[in-house]
Amino acid sequence: MKRVGIVDTTFARYDMGKAAMDELKRLCSVKFVRRTVPGVKNLPVEAKRLLDEGCDIVMAFGMPGSTPIDKQCAHEASLGLIWTQLLTNKHVIEVFVFEDEAKNDKELAELADRRAREHALNVYRLLFKPKELEKLAGTGQREGGPDAGPIGR
Repeated sequence: MKRVGIVDTTFARYDMGKAAMDELKRLCSVKFVRRTVPGVKNLPVEAKRLLDEGCDIVMAFGMPGSTPIDKQCAHEASLGLIWTQLLTNKHVIEVFVFEDEAKNDKELAELADRRAREHALNVYRLLFKPKELEKLAGTGQREGGPDAGPIGR
């Protein structure tokens, strides 16, 4: 059975890990290993631990704030998650929702839920149906919001 690592933060204001697990349970049968860390810069090491402990893929969830330092910390965390992928040869699906992506808390919660679920679908495809991703190449998919659509030549 495939193992999916879920790592999230206490800093986040929405439980995106739960939303992703709910979506994956709807799509397939996998084993979850979930860990929670304080903030986004703690995500890379926990993601690497999960991969080193046998997870096939990890979803890393964060909700950085809207200030410049929050965005800098998110960038640093993102670089760490990229390094984790390179060191392990396994995917880490970064699922970040910035607090300033929505006008109010209700919209922010809806965005976080949609983005988590749509990235869970990507995890399902990576693990079980990679040909589906090939069919979506160049189609302008956007997790959490409206798809941009393809552009013609």
